[in-house]
Amino acid sequence: MSINTIVLTSTNQLLFILVSSLVICVNINAEWNTKDYMKREHSLIKPFQGSGMTIPYWDFMGSTIVTNNYVRLTPDLQSKQGALWNSVPCGVRNWELQVHFKVHGKGKDLYGDGFAIWYAKDRMSPGPVFGNMDYHHGLAIILDTYSNHNGPHNHQHPYISAMINNGTLHYDHDRDGTHTQLAGCEAKFRNLDHDTHIAIRYEHDVLTVRFYPADAKTNTARKKDTFVSTDIENKAAWKECLSVKGVRLPTNYYFGMSAATGDLSDTHDVLSVRLYELDIPDDPKDVEEDRSQISPSAAFFEPPRDHVEDPKPSSLSGIKIFLLMLVGSIAIIACVVIGIMLYQKHQENSRKRFY
Repeated sequence: MSINTIVLTSTNQLLFILVSSLVICVNINAEWNTKDYMKREHSLIKPFQGSGMTIPYWDFMGSTIVTNNYVRLTPDLQSKQGALWNSVPCGVRNWELQVHFKVHGKGKDLYGDGFAIWYAKDRMSPGPVFGNMDYHHGLAIILDTYSNHNGPHNHQHPYISAMINNGTLHYDHDRDGTHTQLAGCEAKFRNLDHDTHIAIRYEHDVLTVRFYPADAKTNTARKKDTFVSTDIENKAAWKECLSVKGVRLPTNYYFGMSAATGDLSDTHDVLSVRLYELDIPDDPKDVEEDRSQISPSAAFFEPPRDHVEDPKPSSLSGIKIFLLMLVGSIAIIACVVIGIMLYQKHQENSRKRFY
């Protein structure tokens, strides 16, 4: 065998080894990344306009309008409701939903009501809970901008809270849902000059919510932190909001966003939605259990604050009150007149005895 043949054979063998190694690395890398990627069928990225007035994988209703740069759930007008719902049920077991939004309006002291992000069994069902139905099945992350509570609050608004419902709980709007919330935090997200984002993470029955601005460092940190946090001060750092363990959510529910205004108003805009399937090891218990058949539940609820009853309305109408006041005034005047007459008569009798 010649030297050239030996060199060529060695070169071919080396090339084969390198190519095989590269293929193996690519396969391993692909295997590691199969679950850690954005699910486009559950995401919404601008420009939003599809064919005509439709958006692929998404439906909208009410006062919602779609532009190239944002989806406006409500304008800054009274008595408006709007919603945006994903049309594909989510079969992902562990996920993180990131929503880029903006709440703004002309009001400085009075504004409302807020909006909610849903992971729910029923979609496109308008109702009294920030534009969605009451007694829902699933998860609600509520961003409430106006305090309705009749009793003392232990927090300020705007306020973010989480609620798990199996279809039996009523959201008490007059008391800001404080008797059914899992946990919550204050978050001044309204009328800010910088972007506001919220990330809702569900991993191995742990529910987390986070706020942050658009920043590369925080996007990298998304994969490392597992807590509810906010960054509405534009500091490019997570700020903890809430973390709740023991939350059981079914698969094949729908993601959605809804907003509502009443006597007060605000503009509620959605700028983007991204859903990530988390790249984490599977729990053997999760593999065995069919999550599509369970009911939403939570092992922990925040202790409810003291219930303060609304003042009972008076049984007297305005006309009755007016008549009672009139009769009372006449009686007082009559007593005064009679008193004066008696006094004058007493004075006259006194003068007669003197003479």
